Amino acid sequence: MTKLTSLSPSTLSRRGFIVGTSAIGVGLSVGVLSGCKDTSAPKDPKVDYSNLPPNPEVNAWVHIHHDDTVTVRIARSEMGQGTSTGLAQLVAEELDCDWEKVKMEFPTPGENLKRDRVWKDYSTGGSQGLRGSQQYVREGGAAARQMLIGAAAAKWDVPAEECTTDQGMIFHKASGNKINYGAMAEAANKIEPPSEVTLKEAKDWKIIGQPKLRLDTAEKLTGALKYGQDVELDGMLMASVKACPILGGKLKSYDASAVDTRKGVKKVMQLGDNAVVVVADSWWTANKALEEMPIEWDAGEFAEYSTADIDKLLDDGIQGESMPGNVKGDAEAALAGAEQIVEASYNFPSLNHACMEPMNATALWTEDSCEVWCPTQNGESVLSAIAPVSGHDISKCDVHKTILGGGFGRKGMPDYAVQAVMIAKEMPGTPVKLMWSREEDMRQGFFHPITKAKMRGGLDADGNITGLDIKISGQSILAALMPQFLEQMGGVDLFTFQGLIAPGTNPRAEDQTLKYTFPALKFHHAMKNPPIRPGFWRGVNLNQNAIYLDCFLDEMAHAAGRDPLEFRLAYLKDSPKMAAVLQAVADKGGWGSKDGRHRGLACIYGFGSYVAACADVSVSDNGKLKINKITAATDCGHAANPQQIEAQVEGSFVYGLSAMMFQEINYENGRPVQENFDSFPSMRIADMPEVETIVMPSGDFWGGVGEPTIAVAAPAVLNAIFAATGKRARQLPLKDQNLRG
Repeated sequence: MTKLTSLSPSTLSRRGFIVGTSAIGVGLSVGVLSGCKDTSAPKDPKVDYSNLPPNPEVNAWVHIHHDDTVTVRIARSEMGQGTSTGLAQLVAEELDCDWEKVKMEFPTPGENLKRDRVWKDYSTGGSQGLRGSQQYVREGGAAARQMLIGAAAAKWDVPAEECTTDQGMIFHKASGNKINYGAMAEAANKIEPPSEVTLKEAKDWKIIGQPKLRLDTAEKLTGALKYGQDVELDGMLMASVKACPILGGKLKSYDASAVDTRKGVKKVMQLGDNAVVVVADSWWTANKALEEMPIEWDAGEFAEYSTADIDKLLDDGIQGESMPGNVKGDAEAALAGAEQIVEASYNFPSLNHACMEPMNATALWTEDSCEVWCPTQNGESVLSAIAPVSGHDISKCDVHKTILGGGFGRKGMPDYAVQAVMIAKEMPGTPVKLMWSREEDMRQGFFHPITKAKMRGGLDADGNITGLDIKISGQSILAALMPQFLEQMGGVDLFTFQGLIAPGTNPRAEDQTLKYTFPALKFHHAMKNPPIRPGFWRGVNLNQNAIYLDCFLDEMAHAAGRDPLEFRLAYLKDSPKMAAVLQAVADKGGWGSKDGRHRGLACIYGFGSYVAACADVSVSDNGKLKINKITAATDCGHAANPQQIEAQVEGSFVYGLSAMMFQEINYENGRPVQENFDSFPSMRIADMPEVETIVMPSGDFWGGVGEPTIAVAAPAVLNAIFAATGKRARQLPLKDQNLRG
């Protein structure tokens, strides 16, 4: 039996909501079924509601139309990863409805506040979409089912315990009565929501765990699906913005008279202290005027800053002081007494999210209200950010979330929505759509943290690890975006150590712990923060840590003269789940085959899931890389939709391998060198390897899928490159390297 919890309206003040959600996508977790019951005026019993438009609500999670169509309301964002379909499956399973009649919609964060935050957390990041809300969304479906049964039992005057459900129907076997959900939805809404529900056991699932087709595919194929850039409102104007492209720079001056009389240009304005905006009747008119308008920038202290300065900063960190993240035993003594020392240094560059859909938001400001339509990974953080800017009470503001054309962590930030509100506030009553150019999107990002690492490992005479030291030098995301969390951790950014963290260190980090068991280890961080905004880039710090750890273990295995698979498994005896996914990719990927192919392995635990990969590569005589195949295994506990997991693995490999092969953000004269896809390319179809995905859910837990698998792609390929060439590739990206030279 699941006990449902609630939160009274007085417990969460509007100010508390704004402060708690902040402006960076940190969601709250309060309330489950409070507010589920319809709070509108009671229905008139004399009215035949069957003749009204069919959209009755059973509870906050479930609307059931009179034609038995079920609309599941999903708070989390959809950015191509299938979260909305997976969550709808969870609700539909407990509701016991007909999946073929299910669709979904997004409730607004404003609605959420008005209903005591019944939909809870809107934040979609950290692979939390399903695993972070599976419990309460299933409870929502189970509660709706119980309310429907209660209404039918009352209608038939029979005990509710004697009624059963299946495929959107309620049955009473003894009397032979049966009725569809749609006919009982209005009556069910009047039933008091239950305080406790019983969730189905996994063995009884019929919808969860099945490869159901995604709910948004048909509209994508027909072009009917609306992204943020597709929002259209009557009388809408378009805006383009340009902020200072130089790190820390500001706006010095601009000459609006050069463009403000052009046909179609409606307004030219300054935005804050570092940006200029042009509003026009079309975006192309606005952007062309903006590009041609004379603008002078105050470059500030980083006018001469370059990638070389960043490299020196990180090198100083490698040589300087550090803070411990995971320490076991005396690694220094273990290394001092080792028979053999292995050393290596790796790097991971700064990266842009490069969402195919650049930042955009549409805002409508009036004297009484403020509304925003935008693609966001957290509607609540956008709401909390725009309210103070609008000058209105948060109850007068709302955010209408759209499907995202890619998010990858970037659209967890609300900066572009805030800009849209600032513009719309200068044009009361007129909706304004702000769209960033690709160049603006590339220049004004929150970039993947740039790091370097130096590794030292000790081996005894039998080729066993005696001690391991990994020192990471580089940026802290928490220091820049969540300093309050960094303070709670005593100044140590544990999330810098994703995948390397000691179990039990911090409840927030239990889904990122190290699964290898070494006799002695020291993982530490020299926090060096260049003047670049860091952000949560898909997979975040797990990406580089999987390279640092697993590529170095591969180096140690070869130095010890041992098989890399056997070597890893020797240190995974305390983690049978990790050993299982590693063994699975080795078996399926042809590890140990005498076929002349070159393979590499990698595995890591991250975002609550166990993942592994086996890469098969070829390197030509002139050093050109061809990735032939990657075999990937994922144990995420419960697999809500295996087909979606397969798609997520393949998609994450495109993202991770693109970074490994081609992508980096360099700086000259204080500004990014790469400003479009010509200099920041993604993998082409011809580059993409065959991917074989093994979904092996062991049950009993809910792990993430969208982010952990990205981390094993690069190290598996890098280890396979060594198998093919005998040369280690330790510097990323690989694009300009001769892998045999």
